[in-house]
This record gives sequence, C-alpha cells and structure tokens, in this order.
Amino acid sequence: MNKLWTGAEFGEGPAYFPAGRYLVWTDIPNDRILRYDECSEQVAVFRHPCGFACGNTVDRQGRLVTCEHSRRRVSRTEHDGGITVIADKYQGKLLNSPNDVIVRSDDSIWFTDPTYGIDDEKWGLHAPSEIGRQYVYRVDARSGQIEVVADDFIQPNGLAFSPDEKKLYIVDTGRTHVPGGPFHMRVFDVSGNGRLSGGGVFAECNPGAFDGFRVDDEGNIWTSGGGGIHCYRPDGALIGKIKIPEGVANVVFGGPNRSRLYIAATTSLYAIDLRATGAKTF
Repeated sequence: MNKLWTGAEFGEGPAYFPAGRYLVWTDIPNDRILRYDECSEQVAVFRHPCGFACGNTVDRQGRLVTCEHSRRRVSRTEHDGGITVIADKYQGKLLNSPNDVIVRSDDSIWFTDPTYGIDDEKWGLHAPSEIGRQYVYRVDARSGQIEVVADDFIQPNGLAFSPDEKKLYIVDTGRTHVPGGPFHMRVFDVSGNGRLSGGGVFAECNPGAFDGFRVDDEGNIWTSGGGGIHCYRPDGALIGKIKIPEGVANVVFGGPNRSRLYIAATTSLYAIDLRATGAKTF
C-alpha cells in the first residue's frame, strides 16, 4: 500500500477517469475537488469552490457526476466544462444534501440524499430539510424525471450495483442521528425497469460504520469500515480487511487494468494493487 498524497481535512468521493488516467476526489470541509495524475503522480486542485462536493462517479460517456452538499444538487460536468443540473428538487422541494451517486448501464442516475450536508456548515450549510425524509432516488436518463426508489432509510449513504446490476447495495448510517440506529449495508433486487424489492441487511459493520464502497467483477464488495477496508463475498461472508492508518470514507478501482484500489482517507489518498479487478462501470 502506498500513501500518494496528504493534506486534506476530510477526503471523500473518488472517481477514476481511465481515458486520462487520473482520479478526482473531494475534500469536503475545504470545498474543493482534488485531482491525482496517475502518470506524473502530481496532485492539483480540480475545482474550488465546488459546492462542498461529496460523492462522485463517472458516467458511460466519461463525464463527471457530482453530489454537491451546499448547492443541494446532483450535477454533471460536460466535456466542454459546462455544468448540467441533474436533480435539485423533488416535488418542488429542495433536496437535502446528495451524498453518493452511481450510473446504471441504461444511463439512469441513482443517488442517496441524507442530511449530513445541511446539518453543519463544515459539511455544506446549516438548513432545514424541506422534504423531511431521507430517500434514495433514481433519475431517468431520457425524461429527467426523479423518483423515490427507497424510502425506509434513516441516513442513506454509499451505494453500488452488482456487476450484472441485478442487485443494489445501499449503506444506512442512521446511528449518527438515531441512538441504536443502523450502521449496516442492505441489498435489494433490481428489476429490469429499475424497481427495487427485498432490502434485507447484507452486512453489519463491526467495528465502525460503512460509508462508500465499490464492487469487483466477481461481485465482491470492497467497502470503507472501521480500521480500513472490509471485503465481503456476494453471500455476505467477510473475506478479510485491509488496515489503513486513518479513517476511510470511500474507495474506487482504477489503474490501466482496474486492479488498483484508490482509498480516500481522512487526510490522505492511498492506493493498493490487487489481484481483483473492479467491475466495469464505464
């Protein structure tokens, strides 16, 4: 494992661009997106301010999709640098603070909307929730219509599809707001039209809490958790853990063969080369 860079206050949301061989990730309290060049090994500021961005992903057209806490929206950076707002309201009410985001092969955009970015100005701003609930949403690629796909989370957080997109995993970090609440990951069945069913607990985090995660091409889940990275088989069995010397928020597969795991930790960016290969999502 290599420490590639340090100097963040709270690192989150790594996203890898294979065409350019670079990675972006967020430093939420400092309101900036950072960029790591895989070839030169240099780090620079990609965007500041950035709406206290949290989660990021890359869509099938190679565009950056970002959850912005303080602007309470999901946005997309076009190839010419322009910004397109994907979602900022539901039924006329402002979103809470979109947290993490993924794109399905049908180009629909799925994201979680907890309250972390409106709880405290350190993470975005201090504002009331207009919706009054914390949902998981899907945005249709053609119509742009936003709909709720899961409504029984306390604080929905990281999310990812299985390689065949027949399963959707979603983290609930509700214990941060409700005593005795969940620090677990749930799994849903996904129908062809994007409807969810099931939703049983896939894994309980011990110790600590899950946050962001990714899936490899065999369906194993590589997730942040207490002490570093926890790896689970598709049946929920814990394979093992990778110890990281500071708290981890999120990870992403990158490198020429998608076999390098980039780790966004509290202050630093780490990388470890694996025998596993990340599921192809772009």
